[in-house]
Amino acid sequence: MSKISVISLGGSLIIPPSGFKVQFLQDFKKLIVGLIKNGPSFASPAGGASPGTRFIIVCGGGATARQYQAAARAVGQLTADDVDWLGIHATRLNAHLMRAIFREWAHPVIVKDPTAKRVWREPVLIASGWRPGCSTDYDAVLLARQYGAREIFNLSNIDYVYDSDPRKNPAAKKFTNLTWTEFRKMFGGKWDPGANTPFDPVAARQAQKLNLTVHILNGVKLTEVRHALLGKKFKGTTII
Repeated sequence: MSKISVISLGGSLIIPPSGFKVQFLQDFKKLIVGLIKNGPSFASPAGGASPGTRFIIVCGGGATARQYQAAARAVGQLTADDVDWLGIHATRLNAHLMRAIFREWAHPVIVKDPTAKRVWREPVLIASGWRPGCSTDYDAVLLARQYGAREIFNLSNIDYVYDSDPRKNPAAKKFTNLTWTEFRKMFGGKWDPGANTPFDPVAARQAQKLNLTVHILNGVKLTEVRHALLGKKFKGTTII
């Protein structure tokens, strides 16, 4: 049986506030396709070896979601559901972009409901946001549970988990390893639409229940991403 890795891909990597970085998209595709073609193989129940590298890529909304949410707030009052749905549709737009980029490698249907079992044989499955009240990090956790993945690779624009925002506090402490108890103590347990935390607190609670390992790292630094996906030492934070 092949190994499945879940990647929670931050929306601000897909399209940063300054606009698309086509080179990043090209390099990210090259990395994933290279691992599909040349990654390690795992023994199959029927004997021999099966392709060992498959990916579920869950697309976030990032800056696109926050820009829509900010524009709507500037014009009128929003409910929490309004804020969530704007974010969800941003994730779905980003997911369609990634689905097009990985067309020859990806399952043809984007997953919008992580609780629905889907049979897929392709090396890549693309997923987006699901419903109000949860983030794509939470969706990634549910997909890991659904398909038996044990690790989630959370790619954003930060190098590590810090005890405070390093952009505002030069003395912020970074962590290379954390327990779920330590992480949840720092970031609480409530979902806040549009919040910008290293990993959604609700998703963190579920990940702890499932004994999942989550790696937080800077998705722009694709050498580090490759090392992490291959189980090698990398610059980032591991929560277990």
